[in-house]
Amino acid sequence: MNDLSDREEQPERPVEVDGTAYLFKALGKIIKVLREAAGLQQKELAARVHVGEDLVSSIERGVRTPQPDFLENADRALGAGGVLRAAIPEVREALKRARTRHPDWFQDYAKAEAEANAIHDYSYQGIMGLLQTEGHARAVFSKRRPPLDEATIEKRVADRMARQQIFERWPSPTFSFVLDQSLLMRPVGGHAVHHEQLGRLIEIGSLRTVELQVMPFDRGEHAAMGGSFSLLHPKGRQQVAYHEAYARPSLITDAEQVRIFAERYGIIRAQALTPDESLTLIEKTLGER
Repeated sequence: MNDLSDREEQPERPVEVDGTAYLFKALGKIIKVLREAAGLQQKELAARVHVGEDLVSSIERGVRTPQPDFLENADRALGAGGVLRAAIPEVREALKRARTRHPDWFQDYAKAEAEANAIHDYSYQGIMGLLQTEGHARAVFSKRRPPLDEATIEKRVADRMARQQIFERWPSPTFSFVLDQSLLMRPVGGHAVHHEQLGRLIEIGSLRTVELQVMPFDRGEHAAMGGSFSLLHPKGRQQVAYHEAYARPSLITDAEQVRIFAERYGIIRAQALTPDESLTLIEKTLGER
């Protein structure tokens, strides 16, 4: 699944003005000021709060949501005296409202994804949103037709980056991804953005909670030639499937239909390169760019 919002052609809603985006941008600026006042680099703050440097950078720019645990730890690390802790109730409330920032037709999937104990995805037309870099996501939304206005593009990018915090959840969901090799070759956003995107795939694929595989060209035909799809195990519910065609996203709950998608996914995982072979291929492709 490329990610539904990449190919959706339904009319756009106006950008929601609920203050959420402004809250996260303001928090990001405050964290940056406190960090600089403490004489710390982003990587030093990241080490103190036990997160990646990229996450600190994204939070300071307002494109990733600072989770309550992060604010608690950053408050101590920066000697903020409770300034960041004071924002935790508002952040929790904003997170509850977060799924309503997605287009109406996408909300069922976003809810299932956020609650999932396991996420499995086959991507054929494009890299799914959970694996995209900020630059890749912005390029995708910027090329939409009819065009999106700048405010909507930035909102969609921020929402997509916020969804990726699921990789930081613990206990972690089970993740597996199968990508068609063609996705490694298409320089979405230009070569610099694509170079960063390949690096992101290596980073995600190296996580011990993730198995990432590539379906190479030389496999020829396979069981999922019909297109991208996802399988989700929402907490406390049966497995569901998700696939899309233009303007027709579908969250599938019928047990027999879900079984068919699960069967296809099992077959293509067996046909794809192993995770180690896949990372080697991505690294080789990155070196050639």
